[in-house]
Amino acid sequence: MPDTTTIRVSRATHARLTRLAAERHETVDQTVSRAVRALRQDTMGRDLATELTDDERAWLDADAG
Repeated sequence: MPDTTTIRVSRATHARLTRLAAERHETVDQTVSRAVRALRQDTMGRDLATELTDDERAWLDADAG
């Protein structure tokens, strides 16, 4: 790991992360990275699942030619 920093988590969270990382045969850093990516994907999915606004519908229906 060329560049690192420290984050503060509770001992319980650290224990869960360590256990998850061991179960997945990966480092704690890899597990945290995977979790962050999953949270971002969840947010994107929720955003995509919301109803389109009238402006968004008009933009999508606009003639491209």
